[in-house]
Amino acid sequence: MADLPLLRIAPSILAADFAKLGEEIHAIEAAGADWIHIDVMDGHFVPNITIGPAVVKALRPHTDLPFDVHLMIAPVDPLLEAFAEAGADTLSVHPESGPHLHRTLQTIRGLGKRAGVVLNPATPVDELDHVMDMIDLILVMTVNPGFGGQKFITSQLDKIKTLRQKIDQHVAAGGGPIDLEVDGGVDPDTAPLATSAGADALVAGTAAFRGGPGAYADNISALRNAAAAGSKANR
Repeated sequence: MADLPLLRIAPSILAADFAKLGEEIHAIEAAGADWIHIDVMDGHFVPNITIGPAVVKALRPHTDLPFDVHLMIAPVDPLLEAFAEAGADTLSVHPESGPHLHRTLQTIRGLGKRAGVVLNPATPVDELDHVMDMIDLILVMTVNPGFGGQKFITSQLDKIKTLRQKIDQHVAAGGGPIDLEVDGGVDPDTAPLATSAGADALVAGTAAFRGGPGAYADNISALRNAAAAGSKANR
């Protein structure tokens, strides 16, 4: 296995105080976050509703950290431009959220944004076989999308291992780098499982925002230290 890139921690604002989102982003950045993960849910593709492009735009001035935007909406194509203009840096989509994944990724790249593909627990890895050259990030869901605070689905560890091999082979053949991100039930107990399987970016909601701003630095440090132990086990 190739050496893993530097681990990124991406706190999900789904677990933040929505009445103080600007302040929460300042606090989590100061605590050591690498990316800000933004979960967009439409109440149709997933059974919950969160935020839209207007909120992303309102949050953009509060930090220079990359906005890692996970679009759980269908159809996704009509809203890509709005989220790009609002300040997203990465737009990640589900293969199931539109009829033509290749075209969707083309659109995201054409908007000047990083393109991500999200695999639900039941979504097979071979969905990516013919679009690897258009992907900047693969997000593996270790819960079923739609709600925070769910339990990590350990069966997805084999999928993460398979994707790590697929990415390494892609890069060895001259392809561009691809981040391998994991989202769902990530905490200091499960983080090393994800990184030992090959993940190099972790989304954490409750585990990052638990305890209020005074606890955020310790929360992120605990996640990073646990994840690093898993990464070392892989080398």
